[in-house]
Amino acid sequence: MDRRDVLRLGLTAAAVGFMPKSFAAETGASDGLLGDPKEVYPLWRGTPPGGKGLHLKEKTVERSPDPAHIRNRIVSGIGNPTLTVFRPEKPNGAAMLIAPGGGYSCIVLDVESYETARFLAAAGVTAFVMRYRLPGEGWAGREDVPLQDAQRAMRLIRAGAKKFAIDPARLGVMGFSAGGHVAASLATRFAAPVYQPRDKADGLDARPDFAALLYPVITMGEGCHADSRDKLLGPNPAPELIAARSCENLVGAKTPPTFIAFAADDPAVPPATNGLAMFEALCRKNVPAELHAFEKGSHGFGIHFAAGKPCGAWPDLFLAWARSHAFVAKA
Repeated sequence: MDRRDVLRLGLTAAAVGFMPKSFAAETGASDGLLGDPKEVYPLWRGTPPGGKGLHLKEKTVERSPDPAHIRNRIVSGIGNPTLTVFRPEKPNGAAMLIAPGGGYSCIVLDVESYETARFLAAAGVTAFVMRYRLPGEGWAGREDVPLQDAQRAMRLIRAGAKKFAIDPARLGVMGFSAGGHVAASLATRFAAPVYQPRDKADGLDARPDFAALLYPVITMGEGCHADSRDKLLGPNPAPELIAARSCENLVGAKTPPTFIAFAADDPAVPPATNGLAMFEALCRKNVPAELHAFEKGSHGFGIHFAAGKPCGAWPDLFLAWARSHAFVAKA
């Protein structure tokens, strides 16, 4: 019996017998739009960490010139972070937490996150899209707000393993752009004590079993995505804070196997100091890693905007990689 078998047995035993009240009832929210999933759960019961006295009004903006063809909504003012569940017709036990991009100033709802969740569900993977809080919207301890939500999400998903028909030892995280920083932070700081436990779920492991980083924001130092850093760390952050939130500095022996993909012509998030730097850090620590650097694709290609380009191969390349590690069952 290997480590994953032991972990699977332990986590499954922990998951059976309790579900936090905050996660036991569906909210019924679906943005009121045809085709949106209706299985949506809150991450926190009561006020999220650092939110005392804060009152935000959630705002959704449609950016697509032709919403009937492609939805492209962004969301801000997130006071109550949630998980939206995409269940496969034939679940294979694998699950994925998805952290959308948006430069830490919004959540890109459709492109990247919902479209990827539907792709994964079609492959038998239960997908959870996380609508996480944005650090620059007034939260105390802003630099750890997205990680608080990511850790909580992983724990709640594991707590609900039986409910969702998933294997709690085959639970990954996938992040896009700034969501890539959320995912990389979770992969490297899964055990960091960034919030006070709320219930039994917070006793579960927040470590993802595997990670996927798509054109990710990684560094907060030289070569960073400046807007993401400003939103996460605020103006003029101290050098030690920059270093402590630069994920290439945080890779360790327990960082999970990681898949990385980006376009070499990315004009927004410099690949050399972000995705490539993360890959090199993983290799130095002997963490299994796979890198795909496509010549063209720009930034934010997701699935829809990658169609017809070499970078359009990334979803199938990711599945092949995940299957090679037995994180996702073979088709």
